[in-house]
Amino acid sequence: MMASGGMMQAAMLLLAAQLVLCRGGAADVDRETGTVIPAESRPCVDCHAFEFMQRALQDLKKTAFNLDARTETLVLRAERRALCDCMPSSLR
Repeated sequence: MMASGGMMQAAMLLLAAQLVLCRGGAADVDRETGTVIPAESRPCVDCHAFEFMQRALQDLKKTAFNLDARTETLVLRAERRALCDCMPSSLR
């Protein structure tokens, strides 16, 4: 049992080392090619996430409104049908 825990720790350590090395290498490539964008001119990740969530919320509101309107229409139809079924045919 302890051996598998040790192997798991070693695998996690190896994965962490690979991530650090890959990120460092990517940053060097960006610096070499001159494609680094200054942080001041880049929108932050939180801003992008906020904009995405705002659009998603607007879509959900629109969908909820459409479902509400559709539900209301179906309820009115059902009530009208039930009312018509209750009325004697001589009054129709």
